[in-house]
Amino acid sequence: MASTDDLKHAIDLALSGDWEGAHAVAQRDEADPLYCWLHACSHKMEGDAGNSRYWYRKAGHRFEDFADPEIELQSIRAAIN
Repeated sequence: MASTDDLKHAIDLALSGDWEGAHAVAQRDEADPLYCWLHACSHKMEGDAGNSRYWYRKAGHRFEDFADPEIELQSIRAAIN
């Protein structure tokens, strides 16, 4: 199980353009909805809509909810607190 610090670090990675690094962290806890949400967002940033939609369903969110990954990542960060 990963920590909230890990999740915050992964968000920072994604915001800096390192979606692969964020994805590696997101895979550490595939049962936590916030990690699933980050996982979904990282696949969206990668351009893999099918895989992204799968993770959005696990996270309880929809692919269409956010058009801008930066705003979405900030929303994930806000959900941590």
